Amino acid sequence: MAIEIHVPVLGESVTEATVGKWFKSVGDAVAVDEPICELETDKVALEVNATVSGALSEIIAAEGETVGVGALLAKIDEAAHGKSAPKPTTPKAENKAGADSKSSPAAGGVRASAAKIAADKAVDLSKIVGTGPDGVVTKADVLNFLETASTGGAAAPTVAAAASVVRQEAQPREEVVPMTRLRRTIAKRLKDAQNTAAMLTTYNEVDMSAVIALRNQYKEMFEKKHGSKLGFMSFFVKACVQALKEIPEVNAEVRDDAIVYKNYYHVGIAASTPAGLVVPVVRDCQDRSFSEIEKEIVRLGGRARDGKLSIDEMQGGTFTISNGGIFGSLLSSPILNAPQSGILGMHAIKERVMVENGQMVIKPMMYLALSYDHRVVDGKGAVTFLVRVKECLEDPQRLVLDL
Repeated sequence: MAIEIHVPVLGESVTEATVGKWFKSVGDAVAVDEPICELETDKVALEVNATVSGALSEIIAAEGETVGVGALLAKIDEAAHGKSAPKPTTPKAENKAGADSKSSPAAGGVRASAAKIAADKAVDLSKIVGTGPDGVVTKADVLNFLETASTGGAAAPTVAAAASVVRQEAQPREEVVPMTRLRRTIAKRLKDAQNTAAMLTTYNEVDMSAVIALRNQYKEMFEKKHGSKLGFMSFFVKACVQALKEIPEVNAEVRDDAIVYKNYYHVGIAASTPAGLVVPVVRDCQDRSFSEIEKEIVRLGGRARDGKLSIDEMQGGTFTISNGGIFGSLLSSPILNAPQSGILGMHAIKERVMVENGQMVIKPMMYLALSYDHRVVDGKGAVTFLVRVKECLEDPQRLVLDL
């Protein structure tokens, strides 16, 4: 009996997806709950699992095809056993002396283009560390190996020359790669935010000495008690919540011809992943402790890196924090995460010479940037918000005393 596999419900306001990749081929054996394909939606990539055991008898939607919720993806024959996935084959090469040797691919697998070059040039794939996703050996890895490997004797110039020729022939000057659905959505929403909101950015700087000292004093005790590290982000989340309570328009949004003020604080934490930028949301931050915020950030960050975030985990944010400092950014103007009215940009902590009480002292300083929607937030409110964040970070006791 053939069981149909359909596109599952994708989440609120998501009506279609793109078939990203099939993990199984027609005739392959599948087990219940085993992933058979991946769908890319506007917000996240998700796997579709087999509902029964059997063999994949038919693939209806091909890779790259756009499908709606409920559309037929494939059929599974419960009565069939199917074939197991074949073990990866490795190219067989003969050395200069005429002896045969087999090269074993890396644990992450080998791309077809890499395997072909390796077979042509007698390269042992087991000696190459893959740099592709999940350790996959790519064409570039093989070419780099050919360039740097020391073969010795008279064969060295021949191999080097061959590698140069292959590199010139195999690497085009331009490569056209279609944008993923997630990347297209990111581009569209960022541009929409620029076109819709009256976006403006205000800046300030904060002395991080007090936060660093407090963190260094208690980080070991904190980790021992709560099982999570004490990072900087929980201080910023708490400081932002404190400032949002005082300047509620930064936590609001424009809806039709009205302004909707939020009396809860769902803070989105922007995260960079191989698939693109995502913003998982830490909910009800006003009710969470430092440890609860840190644990939730770690949990969501792990799910983001693994591509396992759900739609619900990225919806409903009222304010966003973006930390470009982890990549070395000194100053930037973040783009609003629509329909939110505010986003805080954190940057790298750098020691700078500051004047304090008429004396020059070295302080660990960070630039802060608040981008805001001028339709909702006036300049005075934006500047006051950033000053309150600065005050809470330079005097962290305020966060404990709710001041």
